Parts: sequence; structure tokens; C-alpha cells
Amino acid sequence: MTPKRFFNFFAVAEAITWAMLLIGMFLKYVTKTTEVGVRIGGSVHGFVFLCFVFAVFLVGISQKWGWKRVLMGLVAAIIPFATVPFEIVSARAGALDGVWGLGTAGRDPRGPLEKLVAWALRSPWLALGIGLIIVVIVFVVLLTVGPPGS
Repeated sequence: MTPKRFFNFFAVAEAITWAMLLIGMFLKYVTKTTEVGVRIGGSVHGFVFLCFVFAVFLVGISQKWGWKRVLMGLVAAIIPFATVPFEIVSARAGALDGVWGLGTAGRDPRGPLEKLVAWALRSPWLALGIGLIIVVIVFVVLLTVGPPGS
């Protein structure tokens, strides 16, 4: 899987879950019919949001994004539906082109973050499993703390 396909998947998923959450909020606060949409949409969105943040760092470090592009990727996750335009702009700028910069055929990693990303790209199934465990742990901690504004 290329960085472009990987990032596109999470950018689109994050936008779809924003729609789920906003529909749930509409049903809860405007029509006052049900809270189920917020519970389900909010949970799914929160999980995919964390995955998107992970994707921003993974792709950003591997493809040598500057700190401004990484920061804009993180901000895009906060603004409803902004991940898709961010992905399009990044693709047009060439920030998602080619193979993984730290993959098996890529450059040698420098520093601890690049070494971690290089390991993840060279052992993708193990990294995926560990990454999912980390996201689940963070997700559970955040659920325990409670939703924003509570």
C-alpha cells in the first residue's frame, strides 16, 4: 500500500465519521428524537480520529513532511470534513507521492522517530497490531475521562 492510498483511506474515513457524528447531533439536539446517533457516531468518530492522527504522524515522518504540514494535518482532523481537502492539497503538492520514504527500499532512518516509523513500515502487521492496541488504550482512557465538555 502506498502512502497516498493509506492516507486517503483515513482522510475519507475521518470525514465519513464526522458526518455520522453531525447527523447524530442533529437527531439529539434539533429533533430531540434519539441520543443513539451521538453515542455510536461519537465513538466511531473518536476511534477514527485517533487513527487519522496516527496516519498523519506515520506518513508525515516517512515522507519528510515539515512541521507545518503535520500541524495542518492535525488541525484538519478537528474541522469537520477538512481531512479530504487536506489530503487533496497534500497529494497535489507531491507530499504523498512515491513509495514509503522509510520503507524497505527507502532512506536510512535518522533519530528515534524515524527509526520507529521505519520499523513499523518494515514489520507492518506487527506494527498494525501494536498501533491498534495503542489506539484502543487511548480510546478507552478518553471514554473513561468522558466526552468533551462534560
